[in-house]
Amino acid sequence: MLNPVFQAVQDKIQDWEGAIRLAEQWKSKEEVIVFTNGCFDILHYGHLHYLAEARSLGQRLIIGINSASSVKRLKGEHRPINDELTRLHTLASLAFVDAVVPFEQDTPLALIQKLMPNILVKGGDWAPEQIVGSKEVIEAGGLVMSLPFVEGYSTTNIEQKIIQDFLKKRGKEESKK
Repeated sequence: MLNPVFQAVQDKIQDWEGAIRLAEQWKSKEEVIVFTNGCFDILHYGHLHYLAEARSLGQRLIIGINSASSVKRLKGEHRPINDELTRLHTLASLAFVDAVVPFEQDTPLALIQKLMPNILVKGGDWAPEQIVGSKEVIEAGGLVMSLPFVEGYSTTNIEQKIIQDFLKKRGKEESKK
């Protein structure tokens, strides 16, 4: 038996059917559902800020997370760095996250169409009309927003720093030979 704290984290990880059921329950209570998605490979301050801001827009936050195979197709063979189980549980452990749902596709369009959130958000420099699912959410009467990134925080920057630090260390070791 899992301890109740970890069980509460696991309970936030949903398959599509479970997420749809939750969304229907929340909608029946007139709670505003915010949806966002991403790879969330190495969770950092920028992600936390963006996700907290997304959650502040409504009463519930659902995160669609790219499966490992989807991340690999989108980001390359070297990704994801963290496995799917770790990424799911890390996001689900955040107090302001209500549900985390993996998807295999390259985009979350089909998931968005099933959940039909009140608000669809993405981080960064996306124009709202460029956000996958924006047309469908707007046609259903919802809002689509692009939330700003926190400057200097990105998974790519972290990945590049790790590579540069490794190469520096390797260069120092080679020069000692």
